[in-house]
Amino acid sequence: MKKDISFPEVTGVKIAIAKSTNNLVESEWHAYIINKNLIELNDVLAVSKGQEKPNGEGRKTSTLRHILGTVDAQSSAPIEAISPEVFSFQNEFWISYYIVGELFDKKFIIAPFNEFELQDIEELGLKGVYAQ
Repeated sequence: MKKDISFPEVTGVKIAIAKSTNNLVESEWHAYIINKNLIELNDVLAVSKGQEKPNGEGRKTSTLRHILGTVDAQSSAPIEAISPEVFSFQNEFWISYYIVGELFDKKFIIAPFNEFELQDIEELGLKGVYAQ
């Protein structure tokens, strides 16, 4: 049972949605995992979904699953491309990974935001929003 498994506290890992520019000078949005730890994350799995209302009512996105493999120490990796149409949704990222054979697991939530409310995502050198 899940209640019988103890999950250590997740520290040093962040999720962000950030805006970049491609070769055609068009805006692109991606979700990223940011590893601030001094050790790599192994067997990283990300499950993402979005819903219009926090209570689960309204429109929903598909549930997507991504195997990211290894995320090196003090680095980042893209999870998926994000469409601006879902910025008004509550976007959820469930991240699982191993560090030295120990399983870590956490749900990150990115609250609805607007493209003009961006902050500096220092680790990426881009503008965007962090998950809570």
